[in-house]
Amino acid sequence: MTTLNRPGAPDGHVCGIDTAMEVIGGKWKVLILWALHEHPHRRFGELRRLLPGITEKVLASHLRELEADGVVHRVSYDEVPPRVEYSLTEDGKRLNDALQPLAAWGRARPATRGPQEKAGQVLL
Repeated sequence: MTTLNRPGAPDGHVCGIDTAMEVIGGKWKVLILWALHEHPHRRFGELRRLLPGITEKVLASHLRELEADGVVHRVSYDEVPPRVEYSLTEDGKRLNDALQPLAAWGRARPATRGPQEKAGQVLL
């Protein structure tokens, strides 16, 4: 998901988070990065099985965008049938490392919420 740069800064970014969100924005990109971290050097079909609910079109689109952003590496082997593998670049590994505290926050969050909040009802 490519976002439009915002005015107010020479490169159109307000801060580092703005820049990072331009790369990882969207429902599936962070999950694709996680899958490639947990299961390096995966083929397209393997990634699709690791991400239930993602469509082929969305996965292909996001992989192209992540490759263009330099966080995913695509290797095409000259074989019959064709074989393509995806892995994280060094930049992609650093991005996953940066996302680890966010993942820890997400894992801890359900434990800190009360039963009414979990059900979608917030008592004031």
